[in-house]
Amino acid sequence: MERLLILNPGSTSTKLAVFEGEEPLFVESLTHSAQELAPFDCVADQYGFRRDLVIDCLKRHDIALDSLTAIVSRGGLLTAIEAGAYAVNEDMVWQLKNKPRNEHASNVGAMIAYDLAGQLHIPAYIYDGVTVEELLPINKITGVTNMFRKGMGHNLNTRAAAMRYAQEQNKSYNDITVIVAHLGGGISVNLHHQGRIIDFINDEEGPFSPERAGGLPMFDVIKACFEEGATYKDMMKTVKSRGGLMAHLGTTDSRDVEKMIEGGDEHAKLVYDAMILNIAKNIGKIAPNVCGKVDAILLTGGIAYSKYVTSEIEKYVSFIAPVVVYPGEDEMKSLALGGLRVLRGEEQAKEYVSPDRPRT
Repeated sequence: MERLLILNPGSTSTKLAVFEGEEPLFVESLTHSAQELAPFDCVADQYGFRRDLVIDCLKRHDIALDSLTAIVSRGGLLTAIEAGAYAVNEDMVWQLKNKPRNEHASNVGAMIAYDLAGQLHIPAYIYDGVTVEELLPINKITGVTNMFRKGMGHNLNTRAAAMRYAQEQNKSYNDITVIVAHLGGGISVNLHHQGRIIDFINDEEGPFSPERAGGLPMFDVIKACFEEGATYKDMMKTVKSRGGLMAHLGTTDSRDVEKMIEGGDEHAKLVYDAMILNIAKNIGKIAPNVCGKVDAILLTGGIAYSKYVTSEIEKYVSFIAPVVVYPGEDEMKSLALGGLRVLRGEEQAKEYVSPDRPRT
């Protein structure tokens, strides 16, 4: 039976798990205080600190390092990659240490995996990394020559949902066409067709959400950027963490909003219903890629637990295709299943080649 170490570093925590086949032996989230992280100038500098915590955690759970078959990590902010598995290699680690697409805690996952796998002489992979980019060229074009639409976002969870649907239909992922809406702190909508994510409406241009502002009137955004005292940092906070439900209702928890609505708060209902309609509009917006010939619309993420949200979305979009709900997200299991597909020969791991690493 395969035994996999799963790594998923976040900004203030490192989630790890050990899976034996499809079943977890344990899942744990190691939290990191601001004081613990303060000595590190950048994310890459946290590598040794987090690696040692991972090793200590395995010892506490009586997991011998030499009992591991493989390591699978959340993919960091590499240059654009395809969906699926990539073997962790020197080029990948160099890119994440020296020229990541952005600073993000997930960057250290591959570094830890590379170190431990090298010591143990076992394979290490990332799966459905954050920077998966499979949009068709026609879907990248915008009205400004140096700005392009991109597919960066909730690829891990949405692809896991699409593959689950394919399995339930006794079909290959390559043979289905589904629209997947990830409903969480950020909301995104993407289209899976012939084994690729050919279009993606991410949380900077799509529906507003519990935390994100979503797509905004551009002239108003430009005006706000030039108001006295406006800074880049302030504007980014406005659209990334202080927008959506937080801006309107002072909470990022959809359950709190539904309690407000149950209590008769008409403004809360108007805002919540507007968010739901925005999700439905964006589902409709992505369907013309395939002339509306969609097998199913999948709703996933934490907010998909809400029957109010999912039933309202279904009311709006069921004319396109049947709606299937897969509430929640299990990134650790999605990573484990991805690794198992490679180990079992169902999928081939790709090799990452850094476009920036100096060659001798």
